[in-house]
Amino acid sequence: MAKLVLGIDIGGTGIKSAPVDVEKGKLCSEPVKLSTPRPATPEGVQQVLKEIVARFAWSGPIGIGFPGVVKRGVIRTAANMDASWIGFPARERFRKTVGRACAIVNDADAAGMAEMRFGAGRSFYRHDGGTVLMITLGTGIGSALFVDGHLVPNTEFGHLEMDGRDAEKLAAASVKTSEQLSWEAWSERLNRFLQKVEFLLSPDVMIIGGGISAEWEIFFPLLDVSARLLPAQMGNDAGIVGAALACLRDRD
Repeated sequence: MAKLVLGIDIGGTGIKSAPVDVEKGKLCSEPVKLSTPRPATPEGVQQVLKEIVARFAWSGPIGIGFPGVVKRGVIRTAANMDASWIGFPARERFRKTVGRACAIVNDADAAGMAEMRFGAGRSFYRHDGGTVLMITLGTGIGSALFVDGHLVPNTEFGHLEMDGRDAEKLAAASVKTSEQLSWEAWSERLNRFLQKVEFLLSPDVMIIGGGISAEWEIFFPLLDVSARLLPAQMGNDAGIVGAALACLRDRD
């Protein structure tokens, strides 16, 4: 019998969810997509979680990805959510809200876990797999770091400084759109960011995710790094699958 976990991917604008077969890394239904409440407070999001659980008539474990630093189930940063999340004991409160066992993990870490288990990084998900860095390019820049198959949680490399600003303010996929940058101009910024993290971490592999990674054949040739570059393979399912996988690693 398949081992099923309800995966919930909380984003700044939307919340996606679906039951996941965590042994195969596959969604078991079409995902439900709901808008993130405004303001994006803990109380508002918890109401959405209750609606999701009711829609699926869910009685099993739940894994949740959140866009911020998560330490022992407590939210420590919330750049694209309401400031009231900071210090919020999310795992404890979510368990009470939905009446189910819940695990919670940083959303970029969730996407990285999915790619390492079932996607582009699966051949490196082993004890001698080396250093793998996943970078997600979207509204901001997310990161997930793995050493010999083990996650180093809550990296925030998108906030490294470039030209006196957070790197994600210059090189995220959203910036290419908002500033109407050419592929060449945007890739030059992205390349500087990737070279910066490569200098700091010396990864063997970089996995590039986010919607823009579907066009990797356009911009990968414009990048100059020593690490092996791979496009992500899990697409929009990565966050949901990885959130579900959090239940397998949550031992606190």
